[in-house]
Amino acid sequence: MATYGKKSGAKVERAMDEMKHGTLKSGGSGKTVTNPKQAIAIGLSEARAEGAMVPAKQAPAKKAAAKKAPAAKKAPAKKAPAREAPAKKAAPRKTAARKSS
Repeated sequence: MATYGKKSGAKVERAMDEMKHGTLKSGGSGKTVTNPKQAIAIGLSEARAEGAMVPAKQAPAKKAAAKKAPAAKKAPAKKAPAREAPAKKAAPRKTAARKSS
């Protein structure tokens, strides 16, 4: 079982105090940290950077995908040839109504 050194415990304690007083800031965005788990993570990260005795970060679990035989590829469906648009006929010209006298 992995154990933590005194230096790492002190870093976490300092990070928790800063969080409680509202002075602990997040590294990337600079927002105030309010989550205790985040404060612990920041403390451990700082301790790790200074070489304190901290277990290595756990790699994210990989999803075990069931291995299947590759499915036979289907031939792509043939597309129907594109139809040409019918030629547009000119609209008949309107003639002005003649006045009857």
